[in-house]
Amino acid sequence: MTVNKIPEKNSLLFVWLNNYAGVLLKTPSKTLLIDPVDIKVRSFPQVDAILITHEHYDHLDQRLIAELQKTTGCTVIADATSAKSLRNNIPSEKLKEIQVGETTKIGDVTIKAEKCKHPAASPVTFIITSEDGVKVWHTADSLPYSEMATIGQKEQLDMVFCTVGIAPGTSPETGSEIAWLTKPKIAVPYHSSSVASQKKFAEILRKELPKTACLIPEVNKIYQISKGEKKT
Repeated sequence: MTVNKIPEKNSLLFVWLNNYAGVLLKTPSKTLLIDPVDIKVRSFPQVDAILITHEHYDHLDQRLIAELQKTTGCTVIADATSAKSLRNNIPSEKLKEIQVGETTKIGDVTIKAEKCKHPAASPVTFIITSEDGVKVWHTADSLPYSEMATIGQKEQLDMVFCTVGIAPGTSPETGSEIAWLTKPKIAVPYHSSSVASQKKFAEILRKELPKTACLIPEVNKIYQISKGEKKT
């Protein structure tokens, strides 16, 4: 979908694109697509970077990525396994492999790869920091792990996407544990086709982490995040 709006200062926009981890993030200067599948290329005429967390079918569509890159001229940033599979389809100067702990930039937007606890070959998660300092952690399909607490404390995250279903071992309970460990201002339950799972996540959050707001997203709806505040 085309997002013509520009986020306000110290804000960013996001759209959940499917029932998986597909997310569009729009900062004041850049548009990022994360794990796009089940979308139409013509709906995204302006993309600065595509981020891929791992090689599973609901996160990586090689043909779609190639078409998006050719149409927009964007940079593709991917985990090692996904980058290897894309080498024949993406110009080398537009493809960046990223490992856990590494950081790269798209203009003034910073992208850092963190660990992902998920049964894939070389999965990563992404912490995206906008040019205004808004911080979002896209945790892909990750289950909670202890280091998330240290990362959350260090990064002071504005928003964290938390998997609540579909992926192996995930549930509203594991998603809420990610929120509890990272303590963001806003937690977003995603990677689920079940609204009931998202609502269960919200219930747990209200009891265990009342200072963190829960935003239950709808697919293809635009949300604005402003340092802990949410607008639609």
